[in-house]
This record gives sequence, C-alpha cells and structure tokens, in this order.
Amino acid sequence: MELGDDDGCFACGKGNSFGLQLEFETEDDEYVTWFAPEKRHQGYVGIVHGGIVSTVLDEVMARYVHVLGYDAVTGEITVRFKRPARVGSRIRFAGRIDDENSRMILTSAKAVDEDGLIVAQATAKMIKVTGNEAKDNGEPGAGR
Repeated sequence: MELGDDDGCFACGKGNSFGLQLEFETEDDEYVTWFAPEKRHQGYVGIVHGGIVSTVLDEVMARYVHVLGYDAVTGEITVRFKRPARVGSRIRFAGRIDDENSRMILTSAKAVDEDGLIVAQATAKMIKVTGNEAKDNGEPGAGR
C-alpha cells in the first residue's frame, strides 16, 4: 500500500473541500487538534455524528505515529463515547503513543469539550508496515 499524501485526506487534507481540514500541533507528548463541528457534521439534531468523532480520534493517533517517522496503519480502533459532542462547540482532540513493539504501536486519544468534560476516548493498534508492504498500491504483484 502506498502511504503517500496527495492532500486529499478527509480529516487533514487541505485539498479536500469536503473534508475536515484539521490542523495539528505537538504539545508535550500529545498530538493535538481543535475541531468546531458544524451542523453538517451532526447525526441527531445538535449532536455530532459518532463517525466524525471517531475519525478525528483516529487521525490524532495515526498522524502522530507518522509525524514520529513510522509507516503504520490503523489495525484496530476502539472508541468509547462518554457524552454527546455538541454541534457548535469547540472540542480538543489529543492523541499519544502508549507502547510499541516490533510489529505495532499502541496509541490512545481523547476528545474533551469546552467545559473540560471527556466526550470520547479511543485506543488503537497501529500496525507497522515496512519495505514492500509500504509500497503495495493494490496492483497485482505490487508489494512482493
């Protein structure tokens, strides 16, 4: 699989007019973005769709892994929703690396609202890809 960036990522791509166009910064040992969901991001009235919250949680974990120089993809993600994320609020998403072994990187993230309350938490297993795996673009015979 090709792990290149063409600026089309739904979460962070500046070239994706339908995407979230998130911006990130490193704060101590966390990778952080702020997101202010709009009505177009809602599921139920006034509540941000859980898939959007999950996407941003995944992005702060996966991007941090890449910023630190790893080629890795999300192999498993678990999201626990604690309370509704509200449309029109400002939410801080922060991801961190918890552990690493030869095959994977264990990460965690949380989303915290303006009142300091946890909206959602996530953990993920980022699977390291190297050499031919990172170059496999899905074409027959690629990555071998």
